Amino acid sequence: MRSKTGLIVTLILLTGAVYAQGFQLAVLKYSGGGDYYANPTALPNLARFANEQLNLSIDEDVPYVDAGSLELFNYPFIHMTGHGNVFFSSAELENLRSYLMGGGFLHIDDNYGLDEFIRPEIQKLFPNDALVELPFDHPIFKQEFELTGLPKIHEHDGKRPQAFAIIKEGRMVLLYTYETDLGDGWEDESVHNDPPGKRQAALRMGANILQFVFLNGALE
Repeated sequence: MRSKTGLIVTLILLTGAVYAQGFQLAVLKYSGGGDYYANPTALPNLARFANEQLNLSIDEDVPYVDAGSLELFNYPFIHMTGHGNVFFSSAELENLRSYLMGGGFLHIDDNYGLDEFIRPEIQKLFPNDALVELPFDHPIFKQEFELTGLPKIHEHDGKRPQAFAIIKEGRMVLLYTYETDLGDGWEDESVHNDPPGKRQAALRMGANILQFVFLNGALE
């Protein structure tokens, strides 16, 4: 096991350099009873799509990593989803904060029902920073694919899809996508029977997120 400092340095080097080497995404495992394991085919499918469209070398094997584990620092991009309760201990919050401030990136996708639980945890994670809504002309929507905003994959409560971010020292460290359900759109077609157009829109948005984070260093 490498030291935490060494892992942070590795993350910083990976961010912005992933076009030259392969890397791996991971899914965040958390406590509280929520189904962190939802959408098991989502990230492998997104990795495959991004490899094809962006000429990346993302490993299609996607592990689960505990919020409080040093293993977190081995992955430059962490995805989080679920439908229910989320709880981070003080030690997990400290670990997540160190990971994000050290160069890591967290994408949270509300799979319907997560919102009321995750917002208080984000506030505990960064108590002095508010979630900022990204306008639809933000660069994250204007990467490889020119999008007019977040696609609406599943109706849920019928609200408009929104993208929120935490910006630290000029860098986006956390992206929270709400009322869109990108992860369901990334899943195998047989899981939700979403039409091809919606799945394509979700995958394009996911590829834009990856390109924004790694090619641009998630800079604002």
